[in-house]
Amino acid sequence: MSTARRAFGPWTLIALVVGNMIGSGVFLLPATLAPYGAASLLGWGLTLGGALLLALVYAWLAQMIRNHGGAYGYARRAFGDGTGFMVAWSYWVGTWVGNAAIAVAFAGSLGGVWPPATATPVRGAACALGALWLCTAVNLAGVREAARLQLLTTLLKLVPLLLFGVIGIGWIHAGAYRPFNPSGKPLLDVATAVAALTLWAMLGLEAATVPTGVVADPQRTVPRATVIGMLIAGLATMLACTVVIGLLPAEVLHNSAAPMVEAARRLWGPAAGLGLAVVATISSFGALNGWVLLQAQTPLAPALDGLFPRWFARLDRHATPWFGLLLGSMLASALILANYSRSLVALFTFSILLSTATTLLPYVVTMLAWWRIDPAAGRVRKLVAAGALLYSLWALIGTGAESLLWGLLLLAAGVPIHLWQRQRRRTAAATP
Repeated sequence: MSTARRAFGPWTLIALVVGNMIGSGVFLLPATLAPYGAASLLGWGLTLGGALLLALVYAWLAQMIRNHGGAYGYARRAFGDGTGFMVAWSYWVGTWVGNAAIAVAFAGSLGGVWPPATATPVRGAACALGALWLCTAVNLAGVREAARLQLLTTLLKLVPLLLFGVIGIGWIHAGAYRPFNPSGKPLLDVATAVAALTLWAMLGLEAATVPTGVVADPQRTVPRATVIGMLIAGLATMLACTVVIGLLPAEVLHNSAAPMVEAARRLWGPAAGLGLAVVATISSFGALNGWVLLQAQTPLAPALDGLFPRWFARLDRHATPWFGLLLGSMLASALILANYSRSLVALFTFSILLSTATTLLPYVVTMLAWWRIDPAAGRVRKLVAAGALLYSLWALIGTGAESLLWGLLLLAAGVPIHLWQRQRRRTAAATP
């Protein structure tokens, strides 16, 4: 275990945050933001501002509480075992459901590089499953190996993405963003719509707070990695998406399944387009690796506290919580196989719907927990926390009735396990 505890230093933890945030969304978002033109910057500002507020509150909690499990630890500290269990359950479900979506996005990106790989639904599902289980195998080899892969894949996607954004600015013509608001809708409606669309790209800002048991000096490293990683990923994503909108005509953006790749191909030739398609594939794979790591680490803390079944706390010789890792990958695989007959886009959308609903609830509870844990905080921190709470509530409501219904159903699925574990603890306490 001592080796595993040294696996995550500052740079590796920043890479976990950046790598988990920058996945497939940045390469698909320009197409969905195209109807709003330059006015999409208003929504980006709202999203980045809200994400920064959330990151600051997570950072403050990480400084105050040395816990393993992120939102679970904060919820349990503030509201007790019941709320702690539901937050841990919700976040864990969100990780493996999201991994199904990221694995499908990887298959779609690979299809852009090598079309025969996803020529049929069966091939697409096979590519998604192959990526998922390769990342699972890396994590089974040990936290250190997963950390090294995360650092490598983050560099391989972040550097080209930043270069694309910076160089692409020089190719934007003067009238690229005219009219400013092509949708014709009120600017407030535009900002709200864009903020909702870009929310998926911000999920993962809390990643550094989950595996604190394998982080060197967590109360110092985790807060810095959370804020720095969120700013790097958020700004890089906004820059790249905004540049693509200024490079391609609106009708091309609407109909493109890979707008960033299309922009690179038109400007610098087929080789550049192929290169960016490779970057998109690496990006999805790196995000998948980071979220598979959290898939294993998330249930570990509640299992050690007796809230999850003890199987989740079992470690192998590499100090990997193998049960949660394998179970999560099996559930994600089942989700992919049960829907493999859908198109990749339909399966990706379905998985995002489930993942977003179950990930946002821990955000809301964490913001509420901060108010209970640090009631004597100064005025500035209270204003920041109030803004973060309002943003997380708005984001949760903004996901729509269907997402909220799926979230409630998935939470309800965890109730029998919670009751069973509570009865086991009572029995154990009553036994001499």
